Amino acid sequence: REGTRLNMLNARKKIVKEKGAAPTDLEEEVAKALFDIEVSPSSDIKSELRDVVISGAKEVEVGKGGGAVVIHVPFRVWKTVRKIQGRLIRELEKKFNKRHIVLVANRTILDKNFKRKGLKVRPRSRTLTSVHQ
Repeated sequence: REGTRLNMLNARKKIVKEKGAAPTDLEEEVAKALFDIEVSPSSDIKSELRDVVISGAKEVEVGKGGGAVVIHVPFRVWKTVRKIQGRLIRELEKKFNKRHIVLVANRTILDKNFKRKGLKVRPRSRTLTSVHQ
């Protein structure tokens, strides 16, 4: 029982929510699946998964009785996720018994008053127009 609780604590570190919001059951399930893939000895994406965290997860109905899990990832780890995307999706689909997996980057929109965030210039990729394209 102690080992299970320790695994849940480590899996909880895979979830980054805004302002300490409580994670949903699906998010905890996804975090646990990511953690299991990371600690499994046969995994070839082990080292890359160490930095990967999720910011949310939703289940969406697709077609007749089919479902998909949309996993939101912070934009700063998106580059790492893109490198291992194919293998990661394959592993997650095994864990979520053949439900489709979609990985989406969560991008932050910086408003015109971005100076209070401590940035000198606002990157073009953080403008409202750019984020919604």
